[in-house]
Amino acid sequence: MKLVKAIVRPNKVDEVRDALEKLNVGGMTVTEVRGHGRQKGHTAIYRGREYDVTLLPKICIDVVVTNNVVEEVIQGIIHAARTGEIGDGRVFVLPVEGSYNIRTGEQDAS
Repeated sequence: MKLVKAIVRPNKVDEVRDALEKLNVGGMTVTEVRGHGRQKGHTAIYRGREYDVTLLPKICIDVVVTNNVVEEVIQGIIHAARTGEIGDGRVFVLPVEGSYNIRTGEQDAS
């Protein structure tokens, strides 16, 4: 199993969710996060004063999938989240050694 962690623009969450539903991904965790990559933020004006915004709002979507669909999931996320501009986000893939159902205590099948 793999944990696919996608950091995307907030306005792309629904499109990514729809793409994952089409791939029959059963569940996901969505978290509001802040950060920056190459874009390093931007300058904004609030009440006539200029200030730097270095940590931009993003959304982190976590899904755990089996090894045989991980590439489809990655491509689906990339296709749904892409605008072609700096700040579109990143996709990370990490190994998952196992998972457990909290209610029953049973280990889920890999």
